[in-house]
Amino acid sequence: GAIESPAFVRFLERVGEERLRSFSTSDFLVLDHLRREQPLSEALKQRLPALIDAGVIERVGRGRGYMLSQAMYAALGARGVHTRKKGLDHETNKALLLKHLGTVGQVGSPLSELRQVLPALSASAVQQLLAELRREGRVALSNQRRWARWKLASSGGIRI
Repeated sequence: GAIESPAFVRFLERVGEERLRSFSTSDFLVLDHLRREQPLSEALKQRLPALIDAGVIERVGRGRGYMLSQAMYAALGARGVHTRKKGLDHETNKALLLKHLGTVGQVGSPLSELRQVLPALSASAVQQLLAELRREGRVALSNQRRWARWKLASSGGIRI
């Protein structure tokens, strides 16, 4: 077989000869599957903890997903891909919602519009962020059902 990604091989060289000696064929298969976004078999999943400890992969979300580490993507010349795949952090997502609500003013935004601000998140994830902002007193909900509009709380404002 031909080498599909020379950058991938360069990263493995940077991992270091010592660590590479301890890598099994299964470890290399896991890395290749994650790079190509293919599902892992149960046998390959058993190698995940060792690869996390080695710093070549990391957990995503609530620990159910895995991806190549930031160092791996940097070696592949694709730092932006890591950020896109990992997603924005919790506080950044909240800040984006607040910024949008500040832009629309007292007209407010329906949930459907706020989902457009964070298209990578599910509707329930956006609702959870809004509920958290509401508990913090930073946003308020007016009306109900299809007329419901999220607005910045009158005493609030954008606190980032």
